[in-house]
Amino acid sequence: MKKFFKGIVFIFALVVFMFTTIFVYKEHFENKSASNETDEYLVAGPNAKDIFQRLNNKTNKKGNNTDAQYQRLFNDVLARVKIGYVEDVDNKKLIEAAINGMLTSLDPHSGYLSSEDFREMTVQTKGEFGGLGIEITMDNSLVKVISPIEGTPAFKAGIKSGDYISHIDGKSVIGMSLIESVKLMRGRVGTKVKITVLRIGESEPMEFKIKRGNIKIKAVRGHKENNIAYIKLNTFSEQTYRGMIKEFNKIENQIGKKNLKGFILDLRGNPGGLLDQSIMIADVFLDAGKTIVSVKGRGGKEINVYKDKRDEDLIPNIPMVVLINAGSASASEIVAGALKDNGRAVVMGTKSFGKGSVQSVIPISMGGAIRMTIARYYTPSGISIQAEGVEPDIVVQAAKIEAIENKWVQKEGELKGHLAKEKAKIKAKAIQLNTNNEDLYNKDYQLARAVDLLLGINFYKSTENDSNAAK
Repeated sequence: MKKFFKGIVFIFALVVFMFTTIFVYKEHFENKSASNETDEYLVAGPNAKDIFQRLNNKTNKKGNNTDAQYQRLFNDVLARVKIGYVEDVDNKKLIEAAINGMLTSLDPHSGYLSSEDFREMTVQTKGEFGGLGIEITMDNSLVKVISPIEGTPAFKAGIKSGDYISHIDGKSVIGMSLIESVKLMRGRVGTKVKITVLRIGESEPMEFKIKRGNIKIKAVRGHKENNIAYIKLNTFSEQTYRGMIKEFNKIENQIGKKNLKGFILDLRGNPGGLLDQSIMIADVFLDAGKTIVSVKGRGGKEINVYKDKRDEDLIPNIPMVVLINAGSASASEIVAGALKDNGRAVVMGTKSFGKGSVQSVIPISMGGAIRMTIARYYTPSGISIQAEGVEPDIVVQAAKIEAIENKWVQKEGELKGHLAKEKAKIKAKAIQLNTNNEDLYNKDYQLARAVDLLLGINFYKSTENDSNAAK
């Protein structure tokens, strides 16, 4: 019996203690400021009572939180930071950081654009902006270089596709968003920025001090190689399609329409850009009805299929090579994939970057915008570009060659007493392939291989035509 009464007294005392504890903690949270040396958080302010009540809300019996509860969770954390963080933080900074964190957690290409960032992005698509001139993404918490844009300060300094930037002006990029990293690299024209680069094959980090420039990207450049038109697309900006047509017409006039033997479209180091420009450029080289690219959204649902609207009219029946490498991304991969899968061009070089996702830039309140991945790109054969890239038909690594001449080998005509040369009864057709390609091989091995391939195709066609004519 005594044990029973002792048990009742113990339970009563325990209940009184629990109520007293809860009351004390409520008073603690209701005070404008309450803390001691062992407190992990400082909670204060008029919303403290509400926070206390929300933190004690229980989940449903199945253990699944509702959307409303997660919304309250966000509000609770925001309130705690506002009233308990060691320094005062304004709402703008907290909310924008929260939005950006939410989007960047989805993938490296989604993120929040402040009103300033949004304006800058709009300027960049027009082909002119300030900075170093590199296209970047986030990879394993580091900034990865997709491609340095040709002719820019980064390109001239020796930054390469595949480089990882670990520090900017001595500050580690780990923990930064992509936009924060970009802001550190951009600045007033003429000022310098120091970046630390980790490069595969190098045992030690490399440091580059680069002077910022006013980046004016020439979207298109070109020249003739023998009787072959060569056009390099540096980016897919608003200027690209018109620039390519203009450049080609100039080269065609130099060569002569009847003498044109091939076309090389160089997409190496092209980080992409505007989708509509890639569609228009692919359209130029394909016949009507051919699929250029398909876009699929959540659950593989088809959003759009872009098809060629007109028959090819720029270089019909002219053999074509597309050059790609690890710096070819996004819109570049759309063009390369479309021309490869439709059998219109031989794709040569190395595997492309593999950026096959579609971002939609959605303006929101207060002048900002969100950049959000909404779909994936698929080549005409149904292959996803994302994280896979475009495989070249002919793999050609960037390389340098050295010509070897053996001066000690004698030819038949140099031997004493050799038989005299017989006069040819039939005059052979002279077909000149490439008499002086050594400089090009030393300067750009991949381009030289593309030129040789096109010249070889033309040689084969000419011999085939002669054979058919002889029959």
